[in-house]
Amino acid sequence: MSEPLILVEKLTSPARVALIRFNRPKVMNALNDALAQEMAVALAALDADPDVHVIVVTGNEKAFAAGADIGAMAEWDYAKVYNDNYITKHWEAARALRKPLIAAVSGYALGGGCEFAMMCDFIIAADTAKFGQPEITIGTIPGLGGTQRLPRAVGKAKAMELCLTGRFMSAQEAEAAGLVARVVPADQLMDDVLATAGKIASYSLPVVMKVKESVNAAFETTLTQGLLFERREFHATFALADQKEGMRAFVGKRKPDFKNH
Repeated sequence: MSEPLILVEKLTSPARVALIRFNRPKVMNALNDALAQEMAVALAALDADPDVHVIVVTGNEKAFAAGADIGAMAEWDYAKVYNDNYITKHWEAARALRKPLIAAVSGYALGGGCEFAMMCDFIIAADTAKFGQPEITIGTIPGLGGTQRLPRAVGKAKAMELCLTGRFMSAQEAEAAGLVARVVPADQLMDDVLATAGKIASYSLPVVMKVKESVNAAFETTLTQGLLFERREFHATFALADQKEGMRAFVGKRKPDFKNH
């Protein structure tokens, strides 16, 4: 039997955290349809699992994912990719998640790898990480959101320059530009990411999901509509037992015991 293209593990420490690893080390975790399908199935299952509150996705020290599988695409023609609707089915499964998805990036996150990382809710990067959309160097353009999500993350000028030149961006530049939330030493990456995931997982899951929905709404709506959405979600938390527990715990100077309802 062939090796699985991703490895999925439900962690006991920290609790309520699941870890997904890309598992194509011989090709720098290059993404292909089979991997995308495995990822879509895994993400849907974890999103539906009441014992999982946060999902972390990572690669290895050398590469998060160094792009799509160019060898597979090299001889395809327009009719095939158009008729197959390539990069649509399975590839954007991360967008449908209600629970937080964190990308832990070490080494190369290029092309589709950079685009997948940008689909996650936020990125924590090792100081060895390199990001880029080098599709122009092989005669094509980004197809998984590189020309759309990157400008929203780093602004038009930097996104345009990166996509037109194909150059790589260091972790430090990516943090300064707003692409990643934080940069940590490579040997501390997973400890830091899992500690962050564990902290989020310790909070009320309904409230965590409402925060995610509200922040994402900022990129899809006007400010007026977004503020109204936020206000209604804020009001809705007052229907939760966890809101009562959280505020009563604060007043009582004790740690809250959230029950996720």
